[in-house]
Amino acid sequence: VQLVESGGGLVQAGGSLRLSCAASGTTFRIFLMGWYRQAPGRPRELVADITSGGNKTNYRNSVKGRFTVSRDNAKNTMYLQMNSLEPEDTAVYYCNARGVIMETTKAFDSWGQGTQVTVSS
Repeated sequence: VQLVESGGGLVQAGGSLRLSCAASGTTFRIFLMGWYRQAPGRPRELVADITSGGNKTNYRNSVKGRFTVSRDNAKNTMYLQMNSLEPEDTAVYYCNARGVIMETTKAFDSWGQGTQVTVSS
């Protein structure tokens, strides 16, 4: 399963960005999708994740109330709406998907290539 992120860029503090992550490949079923980020010199951290039905979401404390994760299963796409961005949000943002390949029933854990988000003060 391939994941392609888009929507990163440079924005001033207080601004907004919307990231997208599109999944493609052989027939699959995704159980959980998530956004992670990694700033220079720091470990990769979970930002938010969402279950297959979109009815359960989870956020790291520092983004609660500012970021919203959603998904469109018909398009196999996940989104991250980021509002009130802060310089501390600057990082490379990665998309992750976990599920199963229907033909083989083999589990997968895929990552996108990452998209840079830079917030200037």
